Amino acid sequence: MALDTWTAYFLASILIALSPGSGAVLAMSHGLSFGMRRTRATIAGLQIGLVVILLVAGAGVGSLLVASELAFSVVKILGAAYLIYIGWAQWRSSNGIAADGEAGVADAGGLSAKRRFFTGLLTNVTNPKGILFMVAVLPQFISPSRPLWPQLLVMAVTTVAVDTVVMHGYAFAASRLQTLFRNARAIRLQNRVFGGMLMAVGAGLFFVKRSHAAAH
Repeated sequence: MALDTWTAYFLASILIALSPGSGAVLAMSHGLSFGMRRTRATIAGLQIGLVVILLVAGAGVGSLLVASELAFSVVKILGAAYLIYIGWAQWRSSNGIAADGEAGVADAGGLSAKRRFFTGLLTNVTNPKGILFMVAVLPQFISPSRPLWPQLLVMAVTTVAVDTVVMHGYAFAASRLQTLFRNARAIRLQNRVFGGMLMAVGAGLFFVKRSHAAAH
């Protein structure tokens, strides 16, 4: 990949990562609930999900999903339903927060590192907006005269590096607010705010159209 092409893709990746979406909401939610250290499992899941979407789109499967009304609708409904599900679960939760290095109430609620990882993974993999973005944007940076997979590898590394930094930033900022959420009323408020945001993002996915490419 030429340096100028990579630079343009790098800048695009920054703008996309900074734009609020389901991944950012999840990173902030877990950052506030579990602290920065525990949220790394969530962020790792988000990054694996990004890589899956990028490889699927780059291999041409993403284009087929966008071209097929039925396939795209299935992915869209699954993604929306999943976000609404985890949002509703958080809305109803009475679990508190756990500061880094402490065995807090939130961990007692059953969200292990494995569950946090898969929550992040499924959040990005079932995000039709991410698929639309990759299908619309990737061809602009891929040179047909060069081998495809090395270019996809460079893009994947760039995307993951940028998004990892940004998601850690969101989680860190949220984790700094932990001291404000130590009583039952504040915990309920936190769960309902982030649960409501996740459900709202999920509901918004129902209105995503195949003809529009959007950021994750």
